[in-house]
Amino acid sequence: MQYIKRIFYPLILSLFFIKNSNAQQQDGYILYSVMGSTSTQLIDTNGTITKTWKHTSKSGYSCYLMPGGFLWRSAVNSTNYFSGGPINGLIEKIDYNGNILWSFVYSTYDYCTHHDICPMPNGNVLLIAYERKSAAQVTAAGSSFNGEVWSEKVVEIKPTGATTGEIVWEWKVWDHLVQDYDSTKANYNKYIVNHPELLNVNYKITKDWIHMNGIDYNPILDQIAVSSHNLNEWYIIDHSTTTAEAATHSGGNSGKGGDFLYRWGNPLAYKASGTQVLNVTHDVHWIPEGYPNEGRLVGFNNKGVSSSKSSVDQIVPPVNEYNYELVLGKAYEPSTYFRHPCNGYTSNAGSSDQLKNGNMLVCIALSGYLYEIDANQKSIWSKTVTGSIQQAHHYEKCIINNEPPEMPEITKTNDTLFSSQAHSYQWYLNGQKIIGETNQKILPSKNGIYLVRTTDNNACIYRYSKGFKFEKSNTSELNQVKNYELLVYPNPAQNTINISKPENLIISKITIIDFTGKIVYEDKFNSIVNIENLKQGFYSLKLISDNNSINFKINIIR
Repeated sequence: MQYIKRIFYPLILSLFFIKNSNAQQQDGYILYSVMGSTSTQLIDTNGTITKTWKHTSKSGYSCYLMPGGFLWRSAVNSTNYFSGGPINGLIEKIDYNGNILWSFVYSTYDYCTHHDICPMPNGNVLLIAYERKSAAQVTAAGSSFNGEVWSEKVVEIKPTGATTGEIVWEWKVWDHLVQDYDSTKANYNKYIVNHPELLNVNYKITKDWIHMNGIDYNPILDQIAVSSHNLNEWYIIDHSTTTAEAATHSGGNSGKGGDFLYRWGNPLAYKASGTQVLNVTHDVHWIPEGYPNEGRLVGFNNKGVSSSKSSVDQIVPPVNEYNYELVLGKAYEPSTYFRHPCNGYTSNAGSSDQLKNGNMLVCIALSGYLYEIDANQKSIWSKTVTGSIQQAHHYEKCIINNEPPEMPEITKTNDTLFSSQAHSYQWYLNGQKIIGETNQKILPSKNGIYLVRTTDNNACIYRYSKGFKFEKSNTSELNQVKNYELLVYPNPAQNTINISKPENLIISKITIIDFTGKIVYEDKFNSIVNIENLKQGFYSLKLISDNNSINFKINIIR
């Protein structure tokens, strides 16, 4: 199960293609774009270009496919104030036929998007952006550096028109600093090692200080991972906060606001003892649910093996619900990792995709070399393209033809949670899968944040709801309903309403009343009520027994 991004464009290139016909190659497509070109390619397992998107702007750092065959790409804006590195400034969403649906510039004198993007299942997109800080601001923050600094921020943009967008969420590094250099300035703390949730503003600081380059979103945890080229670390932050909470040290599912929930790769960055594992890193991401080793954090380690041999590193983060285990004063675990020594070296960029059959796709960026290995790290497929490919991504074929299903919604009735209708269901509590809870409804056993995962009718695409904060209702208010275990669902509803009751409860009649008081439905009891003929809106559903009646407010949607 996955999301897709894709692009077509016949690119003039030379390629060298190798395939081991005896190996089990993962079926599907691979998406890539040569940096600086004006096209994006989709190739099959034979290395044949099956689709090309042509563009009027040069390709930036990354491109992705989403369900329904929609291509998201970073591109180069011609009027950027920032320069150097993979500066983008432009983000586009394009349909499978090449029509530009959204073209958005996020670039001013003060900020500019760069490197990676992350399309989200809600239709928004996450961006990494430089944020310019003056020399005076740098000094006031307690830094020993004398000069302008490009800090970092992450923004979530909601498309609102063909060229417009709304910032619906924002997180800034500058709100989460620490320093032990000047006690008269902001962010001072004598013991940096006791504050790994903050970034030391004097660690390896320069103009292009952090140089974030990879970003990923985990819909189960509602968290974001980013990677830093210059500081050699991966970071995880809480996306469930509001923008206001993201600027503080409290709030969100984690209770820690916008502070780092976890970091790994270079304990020297927060003055902890330990070994630096990452040496120039890119493309941090989680292995998605439904794949071997799901939940692992993975990244490209450019000098992982040596100064001439890269690696792909994987770790099992010490996650505990929405937080991560840490012994204060020590480095974050784990101290061990899983490593694939790459079939080559790239000093910059690079990516990997972990595949459904246990294989892995690796992109050696600057040499344009793509290859696939099996679970035993045996190379079974490769292709070389003329030019630099910053990233390459694998997609299942069903992603292209399947329209993106609606994100599920959770509603609550009588201390029971209901998912909107879908093909299948899986419930989670506080970021952890609840084994056996695979029905449309769940009766929670305790308070917490519940989430449901659904699939489309072809069982191709996973969709995740927003987290639902559940607290048991006051028992005195719903005593009668609880005693009878009476449930009316789903709510909102579209075509039918289900009524669940114990056998010893006799209901003689059902009536549905609209907002004017008019009875629009009346019949003897049936566990399934057909509401196809009722208009959209709110209604009162009354269940009538010999001695009593109970009313439920229902919402019919079309």
